Amino acid sequence: MAEPSEASRVYLRFKDVFGDPNAKRVRARRRPRDETGSSVPFGAGRDPRGLGDTINSLTLQLGWNSPLAQSELLASWIELAGEETSKHSTPAGIEDGVLTVQCESTAWATQLRMMRVDIMTHIAVRYPEAGIESIRFQGPNAPSWKKGPRSIPGRGPRDTYG
Repeated sequence: MAEPSEASRVYLRFKDVFGDPNAKRVRARRRPRDETGSSVPFGAGRDPRGLGDTINSLTLQLGWNSPLAQSELLASWIELAGEETSKHSTPAGIEDGVLTVQCESTAWATQLRMMRVDIMTHIAVRYPEAGIESIRFQGPNAPSWKKGPRSIPGRGPRDTYG
């Protein structure tokens, strides 16, 4: 009798492992029957869970961890930046991983730019789910002739003054 080829041996092995799709399943999976009395409160697998654990698993499942961490970061700016610094700056918002902080003066914006590494370290340790990649410190809003961040160079509207 001739020995079967490698292809037929592979086929037979797959047939043993995965079963024959044309044959009836002999080994049907059976659910283990519950024993009488296993449905009692505090039985196996019925341990109560705390509300905090339930909320954490729900927020993880729904993908709310990042927005919740971002709002918590904005709410706890006083502890994050320090009491004196937070009197002169407020977080304006988070967009595309950039935390924007509005400062009372350009001097405070400059001071906070020098503290950027420390603040980013605190954010990375306390709020890793927030996804903050950088911080932008802005001074007070001053009137400008620019129409936006991508304005064209030149004198602008002043070139027609005579």
